[in-house]
Amino acid sequence: MTGATRELLLSRIRDVPDYPKPGVMFKDITPLLADPAAFTALTETLAELCVRQGATKVVGLEARGFILAAPVAVRAGVGFIPVRKAGKLPGATLSQAYELEYGTAEIEVHAEDLGADDRVMVIDDVLATGGTAQASLELIRRAGAEVAGVAILMELAFLGGRARLEPALRGAPLESLITV
Repeated sequence: MTGATRELLLSRIRDVPDYPKPGVMFKDITPLLADPAAFTALTETLAELCVRQGATKVVGLEARGFILAAPVAVRAGVGFIPVRKAGKLPGATLSQAYELEYGTAEIEVHAEDLGADDRVMVIDDVLATGGTAQASLELIRRAGAEVAGVAILMELAFLGGRARLEPALRGAPLESLITV
């Protein structure tokens, strides 16, 4: 990614203080999504990563990961697979529980959407603690597919998600376009 692209993306991410609770600085990507030049630059950059890693499918993590991953899949010429919160997909699913700061959560994927011939790139907007991304890697492997990598718009380095995710990557690349 060029420095100009990085600057464009950064310029379209808005800081929202004290959201969703006091003391939190929320990183709002909706201005980036609303800017066609910035959204196109982001889509192109992520699609290039997918092509470079030989991805055959793109997984988008609920919910903002869907917004990023679907156009990336179209641009890269590969399939798009949503990973949803438990209970949101009809039919046969694989599920994976994971730890949150205060409790647990569960995500699911359609069992038939991934197979042994697939190399899967996981795409999401933010890498925070890494729990959802880690659970998605487990789902992909349990479905019999290979992990091509993880691509993130923005990594919140101070939360330590990269360190948590590293063992689950098993050598697959983790690409963060912006680190804060």
